[in-house]
Amino acid sequence: MADGTPPPEPDGPDPVGPASAVRPFLLTAGRVADGTDGRSMPVETQVVATPEGLDALDRLSFEQHDIVAVCRLPQSIAEIAARLRLHLNVVRVLAEDLRAEGRLTVHVPDSGVVHDASVLRRVIDGLRAIPDARGVLSDSD
Repeated sequence: MADGTPPPEPDGPDPVGPASAVRPFLLTAGRVADGTDGRSMPVETQVVATPEGLDALDRLSFEQHDIVAVCRLPQSIAEIAARLRLHLNVVRVLAEDLRAEGRLTVHVPDSGVVHDASVLRRVIDGLRAIPDARGVLSDSD
C-alpha cells in the first residue's frame, strides 16, 4: 500500500493500522474526481483489473499498484477506498486514470436502478434485520 506493504487479498483481512499520512491532493496532483461527462464515478461503480493491469503491477505507483492488485475480483469504488484506506475521491481519480490506461475495466450501474426507491427500501429493511452485538433487532421507523 502507500506505506510499502502489500495490499490485502480481496477476501482476506482488512488492513490494520493508521491510514496514509499523505494528503489526498498530493496523490492526485491536485486533480478532482470528474468523469469525461462532468460527473464523477458513483461509489457503487464496479472495477476489475485487466490482464494488462496485472502485468504492469511492478511499474505502477504505490496507490495505483494497490488499486489494481485489490481489483483481481470486482470491487466497488467504495470498497476499494475502505479496503485501502484511501480517500474516496482519490480512488475515483486514480481509477479513472487506470481505466484510461487500460489497466482497469469500469462498469457503471444503470442510473435508473440506482435511484429506484424500492431498492433503497429493501436495503434498509435488510439492515434492520441484522441484530446488533446484543442480538437485538433495530427499531422500525
